[in-house]
Amino acid sequence: MKIEHVAIYVNDMEAEKNFFVKYFDAKTSEKYSNFRNDFSSYFLTFDDGSRLEIMNRTSMTDPAKTPYRTGFHHIAMEVGDRKDVDDIVKKLDADGYKILNGARTTGDGYYAAVVDDNEGNEIEIIAKP
Repeated sequence: MKIEHVAIYVNDMEAEKNFFVKYFDAKTSEKYSNFRNDFSSYFLTFDDGSRLEIMNRTSMTDPAKTPYRTGFHHIAMEVGDRKDVDDIVKKLDADGYKILNGARTTGDGYYAAVVDDNEGNEIEIIAKP
């Protein structure tokens, strides 16, 4: 058994899609829109076959995202080795993304950094131990 995909609602689907394409080499589906249901989405596919669905409805609410809320917390993107983590974080920083935690070795041995995707969603960038 495997998780087929994870889905998140976002305010700016184009910016979110471009974020994952530019920094994590995601391949994107055509945009799906169902105007009757006020729903649009993209499926983003990564090299290992995992998928992320980004969705939007004009009628959705956007409450504040506190760090220790219930539900979705972060997406961890494995990018290769420590240098790959550092390189992506430098690009994100140069492009104005907020670095929440700089690259460091975590208690469980991962080399990781955390950035805000500009939607308040935490994206963890990791290299396995």
